[in-house]
Amino acid sequence: MTGESTAFEMYRSAAGERTTLPRLLAGTVLVVVLWTATTFAVIAAGTWLYVRAGNAEAGAQGFIGGFMASPAGVLCALASFAGIWIGVWAAQRFLHREPLAALIGNSRRIAWNGFAKGLAAVALTSLLTEIVIWLLYPGMERGEIGLSSWLLFLVPILLLAFLQTSSEELLFRGYLLRGLARRFRSPLVWGLLPLLAFTAMHWSASSSAAINASILVSIGAFALVLTLLVHRTGNLGAAFGAHLGNNLFGFLLISHQKSYNAFALLVARPLEGPGWTALDALAMAAVGVVACALTGLLLLHPRSPLCVRPDLGQDRAQGRT
Repeated sequence: MTGESTAFEMYRSAAGERTTLPRLLAGTVLVVVLWTATTFAVIAAGTWLYVRAGNAEAGAQGFIGGFMASPAGVLCALASFAGIWIGVWAAQRFLHREPLAALIGNSRRIAWNGFAKGLAAVALTSLLTEIVIWLLYPGMERGEIGLSSWLLFLVPILLLAFLQTSSEELLFRGYLLRGLARRFRSPLVWGLLPLLAFTAMHWSASSSAAINASILVSIGAFALVLTLLVHRTGNLGAAFGAHLGNNLFGFLLISHQKSYNAFALLVARPLEGPGWTALDALAMAAVGVVACALTGLLLLHPRSPLCVRPDLGQDRAQGRT
């Protein structure tokens, strides 16, 4: 077998006999419950501090919308993803009797080389994507945040964005993908089901059906690339880096959604806004799919300088982890 297939075979076969479908379902429910509880606690605490700071507004709907779009709201939303890490840890510990590190990769640690390559590849393709979108739809404004404030929040956003993106990868490309792959050989099960669940999470009630479809197509294509990275490497490191690069670009540099505007230096035409046509949605989806394909080539093509390497767990086998 090739190194890549060997790496994934090692990754999925390392799951123990306790990785049964009932336990996997129970673990998923546990993750959702703990994530929901953590979200409620974090948002409640953030709301209380927001009100204490004198930001209460007339009308519950206006207040909630104002809070969630504020810097405090964005930070709370990102922090709430700690619930996924807690939930997956609990599922691994009490249902599967495995260490959380077993989901990270064959070496049971993040492949930082793959992480850096994933981050670099997505940063490059995101920049190219923004250039194309600007050529198609000119118009971009300076965000409300000042440069000094942006620099002040840079480290907290980096850390919380890593918490958010890594938690999603841990659940969808780690816990669910590995657990299903342990029981099913077909990628139509272990690859497609987590991909569909991850993509469906990004449905936005504030966007039109056409724009929603465009976003979901792009996210589905990106999720496919992330799945291929785990299959190539047997490690979540490259997926961690690629996902972080994607979200950081939207949080800190160019935002296309109002809910991400608080810390973005530049603000583009919001996808939730009016005036988008079906043709616009088709064009946006095409740009997204092409960008994902380019990302995949950069990270998976053997001649690419950013090609990721399989994690064969040598260090762990030799007792160096």
